[in-house]
Amino acid sequence: MQKKKYSSYAEIDRDLEILKLEKEIEYQKLLMHIQHTKDSFTPQNMVRNFLTSLPSFSWKEVLQNSYGSILNMAIPMIMGWLSKKKSQ
Repeated sequence: MQKKKYSSYAEIDRDLEILKLEKEIEYQKLLMHIQHTKDSFTPQNMVRNFLTSLPSFSWKEVLQNSYGSILNMAIPMIMGWLSKKKSQ
């Protein structure tokens, strides 16, 4: 890699500003990926991911169509009930 030759401090400042902005963009991307990873570990998403990873049997479709929506509603309620029970 060749060294860049600058003819003024303004060019150096401009390149430093570009590097600073690129660093901030990468940092924000990292934060977004971390949040996405956290969101994928919610009980609802874990059940959804489990159901979508099952082999395609006919009962899988039944589970996804009817029980899937029931599970999406029931799991947060059960988790809330369990957390209340723990605190008592």
